[in-house]
Amino acid sequence: MYKRLAFKMKLNPGMVEEYKKRHDDLWPELHRLLKDSGLSEYSIFFDEETNILFAFQKQAGDQGSQDLGKTEIVQKWWKYMADIMETNPDNSPISKELVEVFYMK
Repeated sequence: MYKRLAFKMKLNPGMVEEYKKRHDDLWPELHRLLKDSGLSEYSIFFDEETNILFAFQKQAGDQGSQDLGKTEIVQKWWKYMADIMETNPDNSPISKELVEVFYMK
């Protein structure tokens, strides 16, 4: 059984093309970690009016991508992305989990 998880983050102005480029070149070891942790789908959408990133994941386990921050590869990725988005002092993206209010099968 999969759990659906959504959250939002904020991109710095003018950084959407760089954000896309970096995700198009997602590191293979990070991709493996996400898959191995139970993520089967992961989409990120961009709202150009607000610079908000909206992320959606399907996860098989109890961990979403935001729960993998203790791993070396995720910490390295956060540092790599910190210059183009809003982050916490540890370089993790400032993110807010969203509450699902409707789902249609």
